[in-house]
Amino acid sequence: MLGIKESHRDHILELLGNIRLFSSLSSKELHQLIGKVEIKRLRKGEVILSEEDTNQYMYVILAGKVRVVQTTKDGKEIILAIHQSGESFGELSLIDNKTAPAMVLAAENSVVAIISRKDFYALLYTQGKVIETLLQILCSRLRDSWGRIQLLSLGNASQRLRMLFLRLSREHGKQDAEGTILTVRLTHQDIANMVGTTRETVTRTIDKWQKGGEIKFLKGKYILLRHAFYQKETENA
Repeated sequence: MLGIKESHRDHILELLGNIRLFSSLSSKELHQLIGKVEIKRLRKGEVILSEEDTNQYMYVILAGKVRVVQTTKDGKEIILAIHQSGESFGELSLIDNKTAPAMVLAAENSVVAIISRKDFYALLYTQGKVIETLLQILCSRLRDSWGRIQLLSLGNASQRLRMLFLRLSREHGKQDAEGTILTVRLTHQDIANMVGTTRETVTRTIDKWQKGGEIKFLKGKYILLRHAFYQKETENA
């Protein structure tokens, strides 16, 4: 069982069963899968996946968080996506055998399960339930890409930032009596990279929203989008 200690087997099985792509698998099928994955532990900032390797493996995040990053010709870093524990990525490149123009790095200390192209296809050929789930996941990502294009097409940085927070509330939001808590932690520079603006612009906009009672910072640098934030969006619609 490559990369997995026997004492950790049950815990890894539980984590794999919580992954959306594998959620339809039975206990017996998960036991078969665990023998085909390699567990990799990564420190914050460590590269998980470089562009030339993106069509060789798919990755499943068992714990932690990763960033999918693209660097422009002028050296500017753009964050294309953020994946957290319970999510998988890299399936599309295994299907079309093309590399992705991006690099994946650990945003914090993380644990990932790596599955090779050969084992990925063996899983698809033997588990029709996984194919159905995969199609749903890819459709969700396509719609997410459309949303990202719409976001970047907005000329006003404040509008792009507001739309980003709304997207994050749908993808990483936890309902609270005061509004929605964003369960993903981002620096002002991360946010700037995601909406194509400067860190200073992000800081000014967030400070304005905070003073206006639209958002609130919680312990651990989590952001609470208050009901006033959504009311403002309705007024601007």
